[in-house]
Amino acid sequence: MPNNLLIGDVARRTGRSVHAIRWYESQGLLPGVVRDDGGRRLYSQYHVSWLDLMDRLRRTGMSIAQMRDYTALVEQGSATLKQRRALLASHRARVRETIETWNDALALIDAKVEFYDEWVTIGHRPAVEPHRRLRTPMPATGQTRGA
Repeated sequence: MPNNLLIGDVARRTGRSVHAIRWYESQGLLPGVVRDDGGRRLYSQYHVSWLDLMDRLRRTGMSIAQMRDYTALVEQGSATLKQRRALLASHRARVRETIETWNDALALIDAKVEFYDEWVTIGHRPAVEPHRRLRTPMPATGQTRGA
């Protein structure tokens, strides 16, 4: 891949709009962009990969401020490796917690869909057996409620 990609090239390769790429840069989330003699931004494969990383961090709930912090650490070089690792490890832990929460929610949704599938199939509300009862903790009380 050439090292002198223009913003339109990066947009085509990444599926992001020119506006989005400029936004990442304006937010301090796209390090090392240089300009040619005509003032056009020049990108490389590094920037294509970096945009993918930033997009994935954003999709997993990392704040823009944390993404800026991470980018700034990268720009400071290898002296910040431990800090970068710590920042990403902390984010990874939050992502895993979110995945666990979403998996729990998905299991409840799956059970509810099965309940309705059975109801539609047999033509009347099924008897809810104890092992099929949806029990979810009520916020802040620890009590449960049926669904």
